Parts: sequence; structure tokens; C-alpha cells
Amino acid sequence: MTFNKLIPLIPLAFIGSVFSQTTIINNVKGYSINNNKLQTFHAIQFTDDKIEKIYTKEEPLINDSRIRVINGQGKTMLPGLIDSHGHVLGYGLSLLNADLVNTASEQEAVSRTLAYAKKNPNLVWVHGRGWNQVQWESNSFPTAASLDKVFPDQPVWLKRVDGHAGWANSKAMKLAGITANTLSPDGGEIIKDKNGQPTGVFIDNAMDLINAEVPELNKEQQKFALKKAMDSLVSMGLTSVHDAGIDNNNIALFKELAQEKAMPIRINAMLYLPSNNWQETLKGGHYKSQSDMFALNSVKIQADGALGSRGAALIEDYSDHSGHKGLLLHDTESLTRYIETAMNAGFQVNTHAIGDNANTITLDLYEKLIKKTKTKALRHRIEHAQILQLSDIPRFNQLGVIAAMQATHATSDKNMAQDRIGEQRILGAYAWRKLLNAKAIIAAGSDFPVESANPFFGLHASVTRQDKVNLPEGGWFPEEKMTRLESLKSFTIDAAYSGHQEKIIGSLEAGKKADFILIENDYFTMPEQDIWKIEVSDTWVNGRHVYSK
Repeated sequence: MTFNKLIPLIPLAFIGSVFSQTTIINNVKGYSINNNKLQTFHAIQFTDDKIEKIYTKEEPLINDSRIRVINGQGKTMLPGLIDSHGHVLGYGLSLLNADLVNTASEQEAVSRTLAYAKKNPNLVWVHGRGWNQVQWESNSFPTAASLDKVFPDQPVWLKRVDGHAGWANSKAMKLAGITANTLSPDGGEIIKDKNGQPTGVFIDNAMDLINAEVPELNKEQQKFALKKAMDSLVSMGLTSVHDAGIDNNNIALFKELAQEKAMPIRINAMLYLPSNNWQETLKGGHYKSQSDMFALNSVKIQADGALGSRGAALIEDYSDHSGHKGLLLHDTESLTRYIETAMNAGFQVNTHAIGDNANTITLDLYEKLIKKTKTKALRHRIEHAQILQLSDIPRFNQLGVIAAMQATHATSDKNMAQDRIGEQRILGAYAWRKLLNAKAIIAAGSDFPVESANPFFGLHASVTRQDKVNLPEGGWFPEEKMTRLESLKSFTIDAAYSGHQEKIIGSLEAGKKADFILIENDYFTMPEQDIWKIEVSDTWVNGRHVYSK
């Protein structure tokens, strides 16, 4: 009899049922990082949502007819994996929009968008996401003209893979009132041709000009997208996600979903600053649902843009674009106000910084404001920490700042990163080993839907520094590799620590939540080049079986 037949999926509506159920899952190859050491076990016992015991030695299981005993059939058990930086609503919407990931050319992106629109004839606006001009032979930004040929009368808005640039057709620009006379806003750029006409590409803050014209989704549409996203994430072995930058509307939806017991995974939300009524939300303090499925104790601020769209703020010019240093999305006064206000309200501050200038500015502000507000214990973070001056690397540990990084960014960016920043600056980029050697804590994630949400892609990339076809041979800057233990730690207990949740999740031990996954392969002994192929057979969250392959 198969494992899945032994445990029927328990509907989420029954998560709040009144009876207690003790369960033992035995015959597993269990791994957990407890007290900074790898612990192995062969069985786990939990009642309702709490772990009571892990069996590390050969000892008899409790013999009680009231206890449900499940044979794990030798599968590998790991703590539920935690993505410290994703965008849940954006991911859900990406599952409902034209998928432009890995398109080989501008024309292929147009063709995919057209095919999507034909399958969805009732759309008012056509949305898509995932294009990346660096992967195209042209290596140049797309234009409205190619979209206009097939979408002359319907507005089209396609976001770049990193979400830091958008591609519009002429109809969308007309609705937004974009002309040659429209000026680029602070922290953004309207790309124009040699005649001064907008080409259709909008970078960072300039995207708001188009976004303002897009009809808002209603409440039920947004809840549907959130549910679709969470169902997909849990199938990949994610039991908790830090949602990196949401507004009060999203917060209200998550609260409803938690109340309805309709959340298969935990969400640790970051309030986006600035967003509507953000000051009032901070005054309201932290929030945690009764089930610990939804929490709000941090904020997200963006200091700069992304490297692929040359929006990352650099100290010196881009190596492949003389005279251009990227974009700072806020002036120093505003950025200081956002950070200090959040710190004074007792919220952890998580600042997006990709370029070396943005990282230095953020660390400088953290150093001054952590001391002023006495908030080192809040474990402030830098999201991405992608390109660092070597002199800034020790400051993470010194300031108690966590590096929330995404391993697959390195393997996705490896074909263009050195072109953008040159041979010297690359030494401080995607510098996992240098950060770890400097005693920094790395919380792993994916930045989905920028990258795949699959955490095993991230585990593979951090161990091998290779893409899924195992290139380059030996790894890209292999001296920055993490060990398998370090990589798993970054996706479990260190990610939990980065969200102030290490006392309830992140490892499998008595007193913690029963969040774990079962996989067919042994992560610690299988060939490292195959780690990305791992598939999840079962996921448990809060002691409930929420996914089965």
C-alpha cells in the first residue's frame, strides 16, 4: 500500500476541529538542523500542530491504539522549507497571465502574448510577465511597435522577469497619456528613441504611469490569485513564505483567509513603505493570527532597482553603459524617514538593495538608526544584498543585519552580471561564502515570480553555483559555494530566524510546529547536480497533510 493511500488529504476546513489526534510517522530518513548541528532521526511524533518527539535512536514507538502510525516507506523527511523573499499575489497573477519566461526573442514574447489573449478573449487589458532581453540575441529592450502589429486596439502591459521594468503597447501608453513630452519621474525612466519618442519600456518608478491605468482586481479575484499561488507553493515543499512588500488591502485578504482556515502555508508579511495608510498600520503594531498562519512584524522598502534593467544603483558607472549609475528610488531624506519610523514602531526593516551604492547607503543608515532607535534585536535585513563593496561585507554581522539572498539570481545573472559591473566589482557580488566567512546570517529565498519558486532550484544553485544543465563546469565563481548543510540551514532555521519565528518553525524538535516535507531522494547523499530535480511527495503544515503528489 502506498504512503498516499495511507493518509488521505485532510480538508483545510477541518484544521480547526476540536478533537486531538496524535500521529507517528516512522521509517523515514529524517534530517533537521537543531542547535546548529545536523540531527538525524527515523520517526516523528506530533499531536495536532505540535511536535512531541523525534526518535533519534532505535527505541520502541508508543503502543497505543489511539495513535495513528504511518509508514514513511524510507522517504527523506526535511523541515518545511521557508522562502524568505517572494511575492505571493504577484506569483498568483503570473499563473493567470501570459508566461514570457525563457522566451528566446522579442517576437516569441509577442507570439506567446497573442496566444494567451486568444485563449482569454474577454480580457480588457492583456497582462504578462517574464521577458528578459538579456536572453535574446538582440540583447536590447523591446518596443511598443512589435506589440502594436497584433494589438492595435487593446492595451498590453508586460512586466520584465524581475518586475523592475514594463513593456507597453501604444494603446496602453495612450490611455496613460504618455507622449514625447512626458518626463521620467524621480527613481524611474521612460526609455525614448533618438527622436525623443517613448519606446514602450518603463523602468522602476516610471512603471507607475501605466499601472495607474490598469483596472484594479476585485476582492474575490485577488483571493483566488492568493489561493492559487499558495496551492502551487505548497506543492514545491514550501511551508512558509515571507511576502516581500504588500499593502493594507493584501493584509486584510490574508487575515480573512487565515480566519477562514483557507491557508495551506504560513505567510510572514512585510508592509510596503510607502503605501496607503502605512503610518496607521505601523501604529497598530504587530499582528499574528491565532493559528500562526499569518504574521505581520516587518516592512519592505526599495532603495534601488534591478541589475538586468540597469536600475541597480552603483557607485561607479555601469561597465557596459558609460555615464549611467542606475536608480535610487528615494532621496536620502525620505529613505531615512521610512526606516526610522518603522524602527521606532518596533518593526523589522527589510530594505531592497542590489547595487553597491544602494547597499552602502542602506548599511550607513542602518548603522546610524539602529543605534539611535536601539533596535538591533529586531534583526533588520537587506533584501538581495547582491553587489557589495568588499569593505561592507563584515558590517552585516557587526550590525546584526541579515542578508536575505536568492541563490538562483546568481545562476540566472551569470551571463550578464560581469558585463554590467566588471571584473573587480563582481568579486563582491553574490558573495555567499564571503558573507558566511564574515559570520553573516543568510536567509534564502527565490524572489518568485522573478525566479522559479521551487526551493530545490535554490538549494542546487547555492551548492553548485551552476544552472540546471550544470554549467559552467565547476561552478560560477565556485569559491562562493555553500555546503549542503549551510544551504539547507538558509532555507530552514536561518530563514525562520530572519522572520522572528525560529521558536516555532525552521527545525523539527519537540515543542515546534509540525511543518515538514517528504521527498524521494536523500538530499545529503544524492549527486549534487541532481538536487534541482527533487520532487516533493507530501507536505504537512501545522500537523495537517496539505499536499500529496
